[in-house]
Amino acid sequence: HKGDHHAWLCVTAPTCSLPTDLGAPKLAELLHGELRGSVTVPCPPGDTRNGTKRFWCKVGSAGCALIADTHGYVAKRYEGRIFITPQDSSGAFKVLINDLRKEDTGLYRCGTGRLGSQDSLQDVALQVTTASSPPRSPKFLSGTVGGSLSVRCHHDPQGSYETKYLCRWKAASCSLLLDLDGFVHESYKGRIRIASSDQEKGTYTVVMGPLREDDAGWYWCGARSGHTEHTSAVKLLIQKGTCTSQNPETYTLGNPILPSSLAAYSTPTQRSTAGTRNTAGTTYTVGTTYTTGTKYTAGTTGTTGTQLPTAPPSTSVTSRSSIYHKSSSGESHLLPVVLSALLLLIFITIAILVLAKIKLQKETGKLARHHLLGCS
Repeated sequence: HKGDHHAWLCVTAPTCSLPTDLGAPKLAELLHGELRGSVTVPCPPGDTRNGTKRFWCKVGSAGCALIADTHGYVAKRYEGRIFITPQDSSGAFKVLINDLRKEDTGLYRCGTGRLGSQDSLQDVALQVTTASSPPRSPKFLSGTVGGSLSVRCHHDPQGSYETKYLCRWKAASCSLLLDLDGFVHESYKGRIRIASSDQEKGTYTVVMGPLREDDAGWYWCGARSGHTEHTSAVKLLIQKGTCTSQNPETYTLGNPILPSSLAAYSTPTQRSTAGTRNTAGTTYTVGTTYTTGTKYTAGTTGTTGTQLPTAPPSTSVTSRSSIYHKSSSGESHLLPVVLSALLLLIFITIAILVLAKIKLQKETGKLARHHLLGCS
């Protein structure tokens, strides 16, 4: 691919031959992945001793360029979208990649130990194809400290999955936070739960809150079916002020209402705006609704199904129109000051003119008297 003829040797068969000068196995496995989708790469058993590095690299004419390993390295282009799983009892592991891109097409290698090692290697020819449908979830979401949000995860409604989960990504690993079997990570108990799961629609929703600053980072939705895992990633940004979404397509001002099932996870965050308090948004839904005290709807048709709570009786929500009127009122307070300054300027001008006229009259009188004396 792109000048590397080795990649094109593999696009028409399940396996392909690689040149022996690469120091690799003779055959490479062909895998297909959809654009913006995910792929699961099985890697052979290797050294299971603690501290033995597992890696994923891209084969090129100059060797195999490291993409990620279990010692914490991740190439910038793969930030948030590659996960090297722990080894099973046999020493085998998997490499999970999501948000696939056209440029990901090519030859790769996974293994254990040193990058140039001849042992426990697997070569893979990855072919990225056009997606049958566009991605349904945003890649970035924002939340507010003390608030809550919901993450809606998607999977194939026709698929049969052993488990569905949410994990937190960091440095090519992903720590399980919860799954639909009831597991919840100890440090997240009381702050995260599965709100709903709809197999027919191919969705499940995870609610998080109250949010903390250290919750910022990458999260993965996952659904496991046998040895294959379908994954997608979203990056959460935590702010101290009002929530916003990174990519809403439409923006609608409305009166939000909180479903009772989310009430316990909603903690409004307040900030001062033009003398009133504004309740910042408390709930986000990945893929459909992004809310920040008003509604954000992803897409151009229909309305969203997840809404925000109305402000408590003691809290008034400042709309655009009220902020505009307050601004206009502030401008009206400046009018008397401006008028006073203008009147003072006019008074000073008149005084100067009067004094000048008096002085001119005096000088004219002196000249007249001088003329009379001269004539006499």
